[in-house]
Amino acid sequence: GGLAEDERDFHADATIGFAACLLGIYLVLSWIFASWSRPFVIMAVIPFGLVGAVWGHWWWDVPLSMFSVVGLIGMTGIIINDSIVLVTTVDEYGRDRALIPAVVDAVRDRLRPVLLTTLTTVLGLTPLLYETSSQAQWLRPTVITLAYGLGFGMLLVLILVPAILAVGHDLGRAGAALRRLPRLALRRRGRGVAATGAVLVAGLVAWAAFTLGPAVAAREGMARAMGLYLAGVGAMLGAALVAALVWRASRQSSRTESPSTRTASV
Repeated sequence: GGLAEDERDFHADATIGFAACLLGIYLVLSWIFASWSRPFVIMAVIPFGLVGAVWGHWWWDVPLSMFSVVGLIGMTGIIINDSIVLVTTVDEYGRDRALIPAVVDAVRDRLRPVLLTTLTTVLGLTPLLYETSSQAQWLRPTVITLAYGLGFGMLLVLILVPAILAVGHDLGRAGAALRRLPRLALRRRGRGVAATGAVLVAGLVAWAAFTLGPAVAAREGMARAMGLYLAGVGAMLGAALVAALVWRASRQSSRTESPSTRTASV
């Protein structure tokens, strides 16, 4: 009972320490990269590295313990180094080329350093995995977490981080296009399109308050209210689409009739 209570206290303290460690890493990376989003890309390998640690415990038939948590905290600092090196190289190459070629070249150039860093650590810990002494058995969960977490994390650094960078680039382009859309609408179509969009948004908000508001207040009938709301949204969007198609057809017909009208007048 006393050992179980000590282990619970250790897990509580380790959880607080691990959260403080992640917060400190995030703040330092935000300061270095001068970005609030880039540290998330670097730190994305941490939860996936836990997958390799859990698989290693299953392979060796070793239960997770407090020493596994210690290994996880140490693995976090090590695995982030490879991610920092890769992202820094991508940013350096991205100054004079597009993002995708920069990512490909960075992964190719950093493959050997990341591979050597991981192999030296994993191979250095391997003798402890096969040690049969009683002292080594206490350290085996920590060694398994470090070895298998880093081994699996190496693949994640070379595959997951470039994929997240490419996805973020695509999302950034889509967001920029969406931000330019209202200005283009005002410039090309005039204020009528913007006013129509504002009326449509106001109608959707009012319909949500009318259908979902009572259900949320009463805490019942949420499914029925959601179905009614979605049906109304579909009807509004369909009506807006039909109106836009009719308006476009009328404009095209006026454009085709205008040359003949001018010729007749001449």
